[in-house]
Amino acid sequence: QVQLVESGGGLVQAGGSLRLSCAASGRTFSSYDMGWFRQAPGKEREFVAYINWSGSSTYYAGSVKGRFTISRDNAKNTVYLQMNSLKPEDTAVYYCAVRFGGIMLSSGSYAYWGQGTQVTVSS
Repeated sequence: QVQLVESGGGLVQAGGSLRLSCAASGRTFSSYDMGWFRQAPGKEREFVAYINWSGSSTYYAGSVKGRFTISRDNAKNTVYLQMNSLKPEDTAVYYCAVRFGGIMLSSGSYAYWGQGTQVTVSS
């Protein structure tokens, strides 16, 4: 069992930055591939970014590529999402999760979701 706790969300103006953190419990965190997703009101949960267990491989949704950076510190059992040049359309609840195989971009391939952290970008 893995427990994930997201933090770092908040209210920011367009063009600003935030860094989200996802702290994981458990001694096997370093063996897990991880992902960030987001869900805006009235919309389905969508893929944002992926990182493999070692941090050597990452992948981004087209809408955030070049603005967001996913990273991890296995010694701290934490995954990060650095978000720069934020836009109002980035407003959503952001979730991290453990990937257990399947299609990388599909939320169905992930489990052990955290409670989420709200990001609001004002124009």
